[in-house]
Formats: sequence, C-alpha cells, structure tokens
Amino acid sequence: SSNNLKLLHYIQSSLRAHFLFKKDIDYMLQDNQIVLIDENTGRAMPGRRLADGLHQAIEQKEGVPIQMESQTLASCTFQNYFRQFEKLSGMTGTAATESQEFAEIYGLSVLEVPTNKPMVRKDNNDLVYLTEDEKYDAVVKEIDEYRKKGNPVLVGTASLESSEMVSKLLKNKKIEHQVLNAKNHAREAEIISQAGKPNVVTIATNMAGRGTDIVLGGNWEAEFENKGNQDESIKKKFQQDWKKLNAKVIEAGGLHVIGTERNESRRMDNQLRGRSGRQGDPGSSRFYISLEDSLMRIFASDQFKNIMERVGMDKGESIEHRMLTGAIERAQKRVEGRNFDIRKMLLEYDDMANEQRQIIYSQRNTILEADVITDLLDSMRESVIETEILNFKDENAPLSNWNLEGIENSLVNIFGHNFLIRDWLREDKNLHEDVLITRIFNQSTSLYKEKGNNIGPAMRDFEKQILLQIIDNSWKDHLGAVDSLRQGIGLRSYGNKNPKLEFRRESFELFEALLQKIRHEGVRFLSRVEIETNNPEDVTHSRDERKETLHHETTSAFDNSQQNPVITNNQDSTSDQTSGNRRLRRAEAKIARKNAKKKK
Repeated sequence: SSNNLKLLHYIQSSLRAHFLFKKDIDYMLQDNQIVLIDENTGRAMPGRRLADGLHQAIEQKEGVPIQMESQTLASCTFQNYFRQFEKLSGMTGTAATESQEFAEIYGLSVLEVPTNKPMVRKDNNDLVYLTEDEKYDAVVKEIDEYRKKGNPVLVGTASLESSEMVSKLLKNKKIEHQVLNAKNHAREAEIISQAGKPNVVTIATNMAGRGTDIVLGGNWEAEFENKGNQDESIKKKFQQDWKKLNAKVIEAGGLHVIGTERNESRRMDNQLRGRSGRQGDPGSSRFYISLEDSLMRIFASDQFKNIMERVGMDKGESIEHRMLTGAIERAQKRVEGRNFDIRKMLLEYDDMANEQRQIIYSQRNTILEADVITDLLDSMRESVIETEILNFKDENAPLSNWNLEGIENSLVNIFGHNFLIRDWLREDKNLHEDVLITRIFNQSTSLYKEKGNNIGPAMRDFEKQILLQIIDNSWKDHLGAVDSLRQGIGLRSYGNKNPKLEFRRESFELFEALLQKIRHEGVRFLSRVEIETNNPEDVTHSRDERKETLHHETTSAFDNSQQNPVITNNQDSTSDQTSGNRRLRRAEAKIARKNAKKKK
C-alpha cells in the first residue's frame, strides 16, 4: 500500500544504519553525538550529516539524542567544482596510479618527476596469514623486534577500530606507543614531529603524516620551541643531541613502516609507505594481510584462496611471495576501477544538473547586481498570465465558450484583483486571445505600479529579497526531487530504457516546473502583499530625489518570451554575463519548443 511508503523508508534507513555503517569505522561517538569519519583521511568530520534520515537512524542505533534532519541547500561534485577554475594543476607523490582518472575527468596528464635523491627504502613483500588474529600477533612481534633494534616504527591502520585494536595488543605487551586517529587528531602535529625518534612506536590511521615529513631522530626545532627557552646555547645542545639520534636511527635502518592491511586504493598504500625513505633516508616497509580482511574477502580471486588452502599452513605461519603481492595489487586495481566507475557515473548525472545550477545561480547574480528588477517582474507577470490562459484554453472552441469563470477565479487568486473578462467579452464579441492577455497584463501592471508608488523606494529592495527567497526555497525543494529521481532511475534499465536519457528528460521536466513555480509564487506574493511602514516618510518620495539607475533588459530564465536580450548599460558586458545569457537562452528555447508541442 502507498500508505506504508514512509514506513518502508524508515525500515530501509534502519537496516542501512545497523548493517552498512560500523562504529569506529564510518562514524564515532563524540560528546554524545554521531561524528562521521572520512574514509580517505581517517579524520573526523564534525558538522557533516547524512541525508534521508540515515543520520537519525544511526543516532537511534547508538542511543544518542536524535537531531533534526538536514536538507541540502546547494550541491556540487568536487569534479565540477574544480572545473570552475580556468587552470588546474597539482603536485603529489602518488598520482601515478590515478593517471587515467586525471586524464578522463580533467584532461590532465600526469608527469613523474625523478626524486631529489635516490630512494633506498626497502619494500618487503607482503606477508599473508589465514586469520586476522594471526596477522595481528605477527604485527606486534615485528613492532617489538624493530623497536628493540632502535628503529622508529610507524603502524598504519585502515580504520579507527583497527588502530584501537593494535593499541590494546601493544598495551598488553607493555610496549609504549602513541595513537593518532580521529579521536585525538588535535595532537597530530606533535605526535608526527617526534615519530622519528629511536624506539618510538606510532599507530596512525590513513592520515599519517599528511603533508609532514617524519624527521629521523625527531624534530629538534619543534621540541626547542615547545620548551619556550630562546637561549642559543640550549638551542645548540638540542641540535647536537638530534645529530646523535639521527645517526643512531640511520644506523638501525631508518623508519620502519608496517601496514596492518591493504587499503582499497594503491595510492593510499603508497602514501603510507612514502612516510619512510624521504630525501634519500634509509627505511623499510611491509604489509600484513589476512584472508579475513575486507579487501581479500570481497575481491581476491578464488584461485588465490585455493592456493592458500592447498599449502596447508599451520597456525601462525605466513606466505611471502612476489606473486601473492602482485595478486593483491590486481585485486586493488579491480576495486579502484569499480570506485572510478561510481565516481564517473555520479559526475555524468551531475553534468546533466550542472546546466540547471548555472542558470539558477546566473539568475540570482542578475537579481543581486541589478538596481531595479522591474523588467524581470513584468516578463514573469506576462508568462504567468499566458500560462493561466493556456490552462483554461479550449483549442476547439471560441473564446466565449472557454471556462471564463475559472480564469477569473485563478487570476483573483494570483493578483488579488477581479478581472471582468466576461464583461469585456460582452463589450467586444471579437475579443482575441492575444488582446485578452495584453489587457490583463496592462491592468495588473498598472495596479502593481500604483502599489509601488504608494510604498516608495523600499519596494525595490523588498522585491529583490522576496524573489531571492522564493528562488532559494524552490531550488532547495528541486534538489531534493532530483536526488530522489537519481536514486530510483537505475530501475528503468529493467524496462529496456536508458537511465541516463530518462534522467535527462525527467530532470528537465522538473526544472521546467521549478521555473514555473518561481514565476507563479513570485508574481502572486508581490501582487498580494501589503507593506505597512511606521514612518510615513518611507512612503512619500520625490522623483527628483531618486538617483539615476542603470536600466537592464536582460533575458531571464523565468521569462518564456523569445525576445532578444537588450542591455541599455553604458558599461561593457563581461564574458561571464554573456555565457550566462547564452545558457538562459538555450534553456528558454528548450522550454518554448516543449510548450509549442503541448499546444499542438
């Protein structure tokens, strides 16, 4: 039953909250609130909330106060946001694996620059275990082994939950360590600055040292600044002590990086490995993997699992081979390919909505920058009148047989004034549709001007504020409707229909309805509103005291007419305004063609 659709939505949100979103992986509890965790950086994202009641379902699951559902006011993908810039470029040490995406989405090529000094880090083959427990036991043993040799150790984990697990195991072994995750990200700079000291163990999620080099021997400058003592002799002592620690770490083999599991992206693994072996420093790295890891469980081939089972390993034994590392990287490539396809599909849908976004924002800017919007309101009023006449028009009957009472009632509802159309028809039996529209428009415009003259200059600002508010509220509702359309559009493929073409067609219909709603609501509100002012001087003014204003007759997205735009402005139009007007004209032409088909 359609009455249960709301209940179905609640059930679906609850199921997703309970089975797809994991505590300390996708979100965490902080100050009795649900705080989302960025899956790429491991950082907390306070203020971010999930839509469609999903955040409320997670709050109910964890037993914290349920907050009001948020609604999207504006949306744009990162890709379309970056495309707004005329020039795009960047520098990163891990872009090589994503070169295809840079080429397809942004048209950018990836150029590899040789390292400043030869890279001497030793990247060991992955160690593969059957179970997670065996894997973590081996990780703790290796941490203890390298720590005793004098190496600083950086342990990279894929989630907050796994970082807490490794921390607990190290505490049981009485191994001192620092934990850097979303719960204590405030100490990130402090922890990373001293993570290169001998025997120091640091556990970090994916955000490990982002943008910061781990200096072997520790960062003596940061340590000196923390002391707050500016004595030059003490500064030299810090520097000399650091040289000794630096030499000790280099002799031990540099920073050792341990990955507790492979991430879905090779780029994130490379970022973790890249913490070691910077600027020609020595270092080493190794990843530990189990068949129970999410990546291996979902994407590893059956052949890989069969090999592991045929070997018949005892508990605690591992397999190390370059072939296995290659198989794992191929599994990562499959995940990366799938994630890229998802992002590409999302971008294709956003590209379809991008033109609508540009039209609406261009129109908002036009209203904000204009001194008066009289011409815009006149064109909107004319469009509303034409639409109302079209709704009651009977193509196969003369005007006298139309539902004239319905037209009068509809116009009263919009303008708050009774247009005596039946009396006009009795006076002129040959009254034509175009003459009727012109007469209604002239009378409604005259009434509106009279109201504006009574109110005074304040009416100009009031018009802009009301129209902007109507645009913003309507656009907000439109985004929700488009999002709902996008979620279910994939089901059209079962009916042998192209979901993209269906989305383009229906989203355009929604946009056409949006423009009609803005025109209707704007004209109706401004026509019926009555403004009361406490100061009588506000409503009296002299035309001579008015400042001369620039007069714009620009094409509007809310105007159905096909007149060419005329700008009676002494200033030259900018290229942005020209491109904006072109977009408006294209949108209007589409709507006009569609309306012409309806009339036929």
